[in-house]
Amino acid sequence: MYLVPSVRRAVLPALLALPLGLAVRPDALPLVPSRMSVLPASTLWSWERREDLRGLDAQRFAIAYLDQTLTIDLSLHREARRNPVMLPSGAVRIPVVRIEPSRHAVLDAVNREEAVRAILLSAEEPGIAALQIDFDATVSERAFYRDVLAGVRQGMPAALPLSITALASWCSYDDWLRGLPVDEAVPMMFRMEPNRRRAPADGYDFEIREPLCRGAVGVSTSEPWPARVHGKRVYVFADEGWRSENLAQLERRVR
Repeated sequence: MYLVPSVRRAVLPALLALPLGLAVRPDALPLVPSRMSVLPASTLWSWERREDLRGLDAQRFAIAYLDQTLTIDLSLHREARRNPVMLPSGAVRIPVVRIEPSRHAVLDAVNREEAVRAILLSAEEPGIAALQIDFDATVSERAFYRDVLAGVRQGMPAALPLSITALASWCSYDDWLRGLPVDEAVPMMFRMEPNRRRAPADGYDFEIREPLCRGAVGVSTSEPWPARVHGKRVYVFADEGWRSENLAQLERRVR
């Protein structure tokens, strides 16, 4: 294929079964069921490079590809994917929309509605399995992002899952994700040197406390993976693009 540019009922028994006095890490609690759980357990992120993924096992891997980038300044500028990604037949596809505000971005109602309309173009692609949004929103940008997500969720097909990427800090010592209308938030556990300064000193590097973040994790082919990825949906980013050798290495690693 050629693509152009009552959770409580499950959790409570598990908690009651624990020995009295035993400390429980938040990221060791049972996962919250998500509509994303029906997708393959492993997903490749395909960013802006030209990629040939036709040799990938479409039964084992989903593909989340950059579909468009929205740049916000005085107004919103939309740029569709420039380079093609070639997919295997029957691929589970997840278009990703990247949001990049400038230093002087106007985060008003007009640009919010423009962003929602642009993102919904990706949600309307036929045959996709989910939609993902990638936005490293600062504190001052969070209200805008929350409103964008609410608009997108309202406008997209009700059965289509909505995923977002998340800074590790959002999932650990920050709680602003709570209540967002999304099915999952994927903590990106790579390229996170500045945030590591705030990692807990008890040996657990960024405990995942936010329930939305417990079902998935984002990793890189060029950095060590966190110890606790078993049972999570793993999104993998290739820093230098996907080639036959790192695809083969990935297939062996996630068996």
